[in-house]
Amino acid sequence: MRILGLDYGDKTIGLAVSDPLGVTAQGLGFYRRQGDRRKDLLYFKGLVEEYRIERIVVGLPLRLDGSEGSRAAISREFATWLEQELKLPVVLWDERLTTKEALRILREQKASPRSKKARKDRISASLILASYLDSGN
Repeated sequence: MRILGLDYGDKTIGLAVSDPLGVTAQGLGFYRRQGDRRKDLLYFKGLVEEYRIERIVVGLPLRLDGSEGSRAAISREFATWLEQELKLPVVLWDERLTTKEALRILREQKASPRSKKARKDRISASLILASYLDSGN
């Protein structure tokens, strides 16, 4: 079963996909939101078809104490919309510290500032999906 992992942001959405057995996560890059839900939906429908996605995991940005703030509510709303439109199960997954971990990885790789911006979302989505896969879902 292939699973799509998403790191939802205001302007971009980091993308990752599992291998067909649902064991590993590979980054796909990012999608720049269009400001038009119909266009966004067409993009995600295309990903679902191309990769034969059967489930989607959306990062849920919880506070360090585990409580939810406004960002979590926005991610929940996006996940609900995706589930209704794509008719696929969508799971919300704790993404605490994934952006911080992604930036640490990029620092270790000595990535340029321009490269960091482009790769951060993809790495964050990969970390969210890998964590979900590692949990045995």
